Amino acid sequence: MRDLSAETFRQHLLEKYALPRRVHARTEPAANSTLTRPLRELWEASDLSAAEFADEVSDYFGVVRLGLPQLLSATPCLDGFSRRFLRESTVFPFRAPNGGYRIAVADPSDTAAIRAAEIVFGDMVEVAVASYEDITTVLDQRIDADGAGAEDALRAASQQSDDDIESLRDLASGAPVVRALNDLLERAVELRASDIHIEPFRTGLVVRLRVDGLLRAIPSPLGVPPQALISRVKILAGLNIAERRLPQDGAARVRVSRAELDVRVATMPTQAGESAVIRLLPRDRGLLEMSKLGLAARDERIMSRLLTLPHGMIVVTGPTGSGKTTTLATMLSILNEPTRKILTIEDPVEYEIPGINQSQVKPSIGLTFASAMRSFVRQDPDVIMVGEIRDAETAHIAIHAALTGHLVLTTLHTETAAAAVPRLIDLGVESFLLRSTLRAVVAQRLVRVLCDRCKVSHTLSATDVANDPRFGMIGFAAGEVVHEAGGCERCGGTGYRGRNGVFEILEMSEGVRKLVGPQTDSHSIDQAAMAGGMTTMLADAVEKCRAGVTTVPEVFRVTTVR
Repeated sequence: MRDLSAETFRQHLLEKYALPRRVHARTEPAANSTLTRPLRELWEASDLSAAEFADEVSDYFGVVRLGLPQLLSATPCLDGFSRRFLRESTVFPFRAPNGGYRIAVADPSDTAAIRAAEIVFGDMVEVAVASYEDITTVLDQRIDADGAGAEDALRAASQQSDDDIESLRDLASGAPVVRALNDLLERAVELRASDIHIEPFRTGLVVRLRVDGLLRAIPSPLGVPPQALISRVKILAGLNIAERRLPQDGAARVRVSRAELDVRVATMPTQAGESAVIRLLPRDRGLLEMSKLGLAARDERIMSRLLTLPHGMIVVTGPTGSGKTTTLATMLSILNEPTRKILTIEDPVEYEIPGINQSQVKPSIGLTFASAMRSFVRQDPDVIMVGEIRDAETAHIAIHAALTGHLVLTTLHTETAAAAVPRLIDLGVESFLLRSTLRAVVAQRLVRVLCDRCKVSHTLSATDVANDPRFGMIGFAAGEVVHEAGGCERCGGTGYRGRNGVFEILEMSEGVRKLVGPQTDSHSIDQAAMAGGMTTMLADAVEKCRAGVTTVPEVFRVTTVR
């Protein structure tokens, strides 16, 4: 069997060609060399062209020969490879026509490079030979086309990062950028916005405010680079302005005009740069009173009765932004008496209530909802509030806390109140425990409230009811009066100002409790609860619509006919 080592190939060339004398002496690698390339040294010492040398290598080692056009037309597979390794080993990995992997090498005797490719791909690779010049050319083109790899990116970043970051920090701390962000915060407070969205696109910076649950675009700051504005936001929240590849979260406390705000900042890398969302949490939100939630008289009596229970679990459900936190904070403020010890674990703490021990989750150090709950039961509390039940462990601890004499308040993400029961069973809570501990489920949404100054009353005609089937679906008939949004300076031309809740409260009556089991479905629980007198969110929203609080489009925007 022919010896296919680099040394025997050198001897083969010596016998075939009258090579210069310098080729006869084998060059030993330096003692500190980490990579030996005997064939490359042999080619550089010879008078053969790169193509002629590659032809000799292909013939001697019996490996298929590829030219530059074939390499350029191949699909590169560069992920997982260091660009430095590819260049120094002169290796080009690509996809084979049969779906497998191939590598073009200039030195087939370099088994270490071939083995490295097999480790990266997790499979055997087909080896082909190409000239040193052709592989270098295709690597230059493909690496430039794909963008510098992680290693090259780090190298480029290291060359300019210090200067760039310092200049960006100086720019973000300059008066125009600081003034632009302050003006943005003042505008958000003026419009009663809950969030500021700063989003870079290829066409420019887009700024939107979430007012009464809907986003509203406002003019972007003029003459302020998007990256500088985002960096200012990150500096404000104590984030790392040099890190632009990963999402970051932070918080700060700022004074805007006469108001003091807690702000939560979340950044996200996007195709056109970093976007940022600033959540505004006014510290002075006024009194948390049940009358301000928007509960109907019957539901308010039920809620007041539930809060007198000594133990058990009350769940508030709804999607993100449906007012669950405000409802929980109001319930806690009612329960907040010197005779009760109340502990909360939240993410984040949006309402600071004096007299209540409030904690915020910190997953980075292991403080999660579940770990906090385990500690809470050793603190001798009367009432425990868990910001959200996200997993089976938290659900089990919450149920057992309610079982051992604590009143537990928490939230879930479900569409209806009835859907919370099968959701908890799906999280692994045994049905007999649920029957013993669950006292009620409160589902809610937020509807926009009509502006008092510009709302317009309208008497429905038969034509109105015929043209818009939504009126008939929720029980409106010709001759009834509905109110519509107008638009004035006070409400910013939207016709709405503020929001109010629509609720349904599912009490665990005997009829509902009997339905709780491993095969429980939300529909049967829903039907039993409505038969027992539960007012659905849709019915509550319709009543608010009849009372002139909101409009028919708002009813359909937040509720579902069932």
